Amino acid sequence: MKKSDFFKRKTVTTIYIWSILTVFFFVLLFMFLVIFEGYSDFEKDAQILRKQYLVEQEKRIRFDTQRVIQYIAHSSKSKPLMLNEKALQKQVLNAIEHLYGRQDGTGYIFVYDFNGTLLSDPLQLNTVGQNLYDFKDENGIQVIKELIDVSKRKEGGFVRYTWVKPTTGKPAPKISYASAFAPWQWIVGTGVYLDEVEKVIAKKKEQLKKRLIRYTMGILSLTVILFIISFIGLLIVNGIIRREIDTFSRFFKKAAKTHTTIDEKQIELAEFKKMVKYVNEMVDDIHTQQQKLKELNLSLEKKVAEKTKDLSKKNRLLEKEKRFSENLLVAQDKFIKHSIHEINTPLAVIMMHIDMYKLKQGENKYLSKIEAAAKMIANIYDDLSYMVKKDRFVYEKQQINFSAFLKERIDFFEEIAKGNEQRIVAKIEEGIMIYFSDIELQRIIDNNLSNAIKYAYKHSDIVVRLVQEKSSILLEFQTHSKKIEDTKRIFEPFHQEVASKGGFGLGLQIVHGICQKECADVQVVSGEEITVFRYLFKGEMV
Repeated sequence: MKKSDFFKRKTVTTIYIWSILTVFFFVLLFMFLVIFEGYSDFEKDAQILRKQYLVEQEKRIRFDTQRVIQYIAHSSKSKPLMLNEKALQKQVLNAIEHLYGRQDGTGYIFVYDFNGTLLSDPLQLNTVGQNLYDFKDENGIQVIKELIDVSKRKEGGFVRYTWVKPTTGKPAPKISYASAFAPWQWIVGTGVYLDEVEKVIAKKKEQLKKRLIRYTMGILSLTVILFIISFIGLLIVNGIIRREIDTFSRFFKKAAKTHTTIDEKQIELAEFKKMVKYVNEMVDDIHTQQQKLKELNLSLEKKVAEKTKDLSKKNRLLEKEKRFSENLLVAQDKFIKHSIHEINTPLAVIMMHIDMYKLKQGENKYLSKIEAAAKMIANIYDDLSYMVKKDRFVYEKQQINFSAFLKERIDFFEEIAKGNEQRIVAKIEEGIMIYFSDIELQRIIDNNLSNAIKYAYKHSDIVVRLVQEKSSILLEFQTHSKKIEDTKRIFEPFHQEVASKGGFGLGLQIVHGICQKECADVQVVSGEEITVFRYLFKGEMV
């Protein structure tokens, strides 16, 4: 939107209000950015807090587990001679069950053998002795199998899974560390629940929310106060500007009728005072120009009267010329129609006598030349006849056997091609039907064959191809001839690619006009040796 469009029909008040609203918008945008930045920073801090919490807990559970492993190893080495190994293991397990335990349900030590049988778990005494190797949590993790696998590593390992938290009775994310005591084929481990850190983060998030609300309320309060102050200022400034504008309005209203100037003392604002000088000069200049216009109008009225007389004479002459031109066009049209009619009679006589002579005397080289020339004249006659009638007649469409029709027209031009030492090669698919005007279809075929014979090299083949392609019909004329430099201009009226070949240059214009009317696609491809005219018709039926 242009600047002039924005201020069109706007008052000083509305512009000032828009300015205040724009500032208010930017304040809200700033407030939004502050809140967004606060939450973004909090999310980063929360991620750091989670990582720190996880590192600290991993250190703790690893330390607790390794200390128990050291206790088991010490007990194994210092076993009394009177005590067998099973009794010692039972004594060690009993001691481990009383080592740890926190209020949040963590800190206890669990012990499994390498087969997955639970040997010690102070919180699940009812499952002691059961094989839990195949146990899976709600996410499909084989918890005990994973713990056994990582425990066999040199440094032990961590496993994350979901486990029912004793204090809540609900599944919670948990991480455990496990290490193996190979001599007894035990794995020893302990873990912590990770939902505690989320409670800390939720608490800090609530604190951040309260802090941001305080910031928002403070900014909004300040904005409202500024808006009220700005609005009061608007009323004061608008009143002053309105008085100045009213003074100018009254002056312009009076100046439109009488030659008057504005008194500078009536204006209070310095910016408007500067305008007074230019306004008064403008008014003086306008009234001077008005006086000159009055004098010029009197002079123009006299000149207009004189020119009116001259124009009347010229109009009468133009009317005579127009009538003469119209009569000339009518006469020209009658002459062309009469000429075409007069050509048809002797042409028909010539063709009839040629046929009669051939029936009696047989083929004759010279007669073939005459017949070819007569047929070319007949084609030109058909073109001229079509040009004269096309705007006054409607050429009715009908169902035509395209294949048979094309063969018939090729037979007509066969003698002309022979006379030019050429051969027409027909590649026609049988039984192709088209809904078209027979007169217009003949003009398309005849003009293409006529042009092909005219421009093709002697002793060369003219290939005519007709095939059905799905719902369309392809008609193609291929010749060995000189390259067409401008394939678009050949369809223009009176254009001849080679002037020495003769003709009016109307044939292809007629073809192009018919194809445009019938929505047929026309393509011309011309190379150094071969030129192809392609016509793609819709295979519509009635």
